[in-house]
Amino acid sequence: MSKKKILIVDDEKDLVYGVSLQLETSGFEVLAAYDGQEGLDKARKEKPDLIILDLMLPKIDGFKVCRMLKFDEKYKKIPIILFTVRAQESDKQTAAEVCADAYITKPFEPQVLLDKIAELLRR
Repeated sequence: MSKKKILIVDDEKDLVYGVSLQLETSGFEVLAAYDGQEGLDKARKEKPDLIILDLMLPKIDGFKVCRMLKFDEKYKKIPIILFTVRAQESDKQTAAEVCADAYITKPFEPQVLLDKIAELLRR
């Protein structure tokens, strides 16, 4: 069985590195992008099994990236976890409007992220 492919889109390189290590240790293949446009391009090219997407990104914000993928027939089934420091209810409401599959705030417990990934990949 091939490894599940996860795309992390976040402009914090240290965070991407740390999360990548955790995911690789758990048996996932990890791709990284450091701004919204790069994330959108990689998602379309690689068709990952799941995307972990920050909201506050250079070039295109995470809400727009999520909306562009979720409203496209080719990519709408890819689960997207919005992963952000923004914890306001209005942000969570916008996440629901752009059809994000989950919303996890930073700082985070690594096991919470791994559990959510496992849950979304089982769907």
